[in-house]
Amino acid sequence: MKFCSPRLFRFLSIFGLSLVLIFALSPEARGQQDVSEYKKRLEDISQQIDQLKMRIEDEEKKESTFLSELDRIGFQKNLIKKEITLYTMQLGNTNSELSTIKRDMPRLKAKLEMEKESIEKILVTMYKFGKVNQLQFILQAKDMNTLVSENKNLALLAQYQNNIISNYMNTLTQLKEAEQRLEAKRKESSNLIWKTKNKRQELNVQERKQKALIDEIKENKSMHLQALEDLNQRAKQLESLIEKLLKDEISFPILIVPLYEQRAKIPWPIEGEVVSTFGRQIHPRFRTVTFNNGIEISPQKDQEIVKSIHPGKVVFSDYLKGFGNVIIIDHGMSFHSIYGHCADFLVKKGELVKTGQPIAIAGDTGSLEGIALYFGITSKGKPVDPLKWLKRR
Repeated sequence: MKFCSPRLFRFLSIFGLSLVLIFALSPEARGQQDVSEYKKRLEDISQQIDQLKMRIEDEEKKESTFLSELDRIGFQKNLIKKEITLYTMQLGNTNSELSTIKRDMPRLKAKLEMEKESIEKILVTMYKFGKVNQLQFILQAKDMNTLVSENKNLALLAQYQNNIISNYMNTLTQLKEAEQRLEAKRKESSNLIWKTKNKRQELNVQERKQKALIDEIKENKSMHLQALEDLNQRAKQLESLIEKLLKDEISFPILIVPLYEQRAKIPWPIEGEVVSTFGRQIHPRFRTVTFNNGIEISPQKDQEIVKSIHPGKVVFSDYLKGFGNVIIIDHGMSFHSIYGHCADFLVKKGELVKTGQPIAIAGDTGSLEGIALYFGITSKGKPVDPLKWLKRR
């Protein structure tokens, strides 16, 4: 029978004591969080980032106007916001894994301590018997039954010793690897925090740049006139889009109350102040005349969720020059509602929506009024005053 030497015994004891304080084991599943859903969301945001980068490259190749410059700033802002969202998600996931490791530390310490104590007891016993040679052991045995019994016990003890030591060493290896992963996660967390901080600084720079350009357009008459001409062209593009959508027949799986029966009863798409009204507008300083086909609503703080005003089908959800990110909903009977300047979409083209369903988040893409929702209603392709259709407040 092969026994452990005193030197091996001391080595294992010292080695075990030195690693009792290792921090963590590899993280398990993150509680109730759905890992597949997290990965899918991560992939979606990454794709959106790639699409924005491609769009920025395309815009840089086109002819530059004041409004196109605002568009590019808007794209840059959206890109930065998506990157911040991506880093925030990754940071949350990393911190969750760190928390899992830290929560498992007491159990691991207790397990390691129990294994260490078992090894110490076994090695003491084996060392004690190892000092007695086989002949002495046989002579000292009181009878044959004692000899057989003790031999069996020692054999079982030796086998048990090997299993305990093997488990102990495996645990030490796992803990060492976990310690390395823990340190890597901590570095990853710090790096994501640093990246997020830098992106927020970039976002502040772009917002200041956007505000300066908008102020200049409002104060400089020549820039203002050029912007108005550009806006008129973009309004015509929206009209052409609505005319095209009218040609596509929409069938609904359920019976929908016609929108024309809801005049003056329609819920507001967002709570806030109307900063731009429908119809003829005269600039207070330059006396220029424009015609608004919709209204703009500045949302209340922390109330930037845009909701559908009536059941319908999303027939457009994309970027449109002059209006930023736009959602158009077909309500049947040739009625459409339009939601522009959105920061992000919550529904996709082809989806059926209900009254009051969240469809987007208000933003400032394509807006000269800061964060605001462009809202319009058309009947048979012609714009109508939304304030006459919305509930009175």
